Amino acid sequence: MVYVYILRSSKNGSYYIGCTNSVEKRIIQHNSDRVRSTRAGKPWILLHTEEYSTLAMARRRETQIKRWKSRAAIERLIKKS
Repeated sequence: MVYVYILRSSKNGSYYIGCTNSVEKRIIQHNSDRVRSTRAGKPWILLHTEEYSTLAMARRRETQIKRWKSRAAIERLIKKS
């Protein structure tokens, strides 16, 4: 299984959208300076996950969410889950 996930920074309130095969391990990486793009926002809190059977499907969904470029749209998705 592959997961699309949304994190929120406890520090500045920004969102991070990604995909991985292990959400738990990936959050640890985000919160331990292993991911350059999220170092400044840590700690990160998991708000939303979606499960997909293939990496291609998960990547498509990740790209779709990132294209929204709308905080309100992301927050609506989170509220629905």
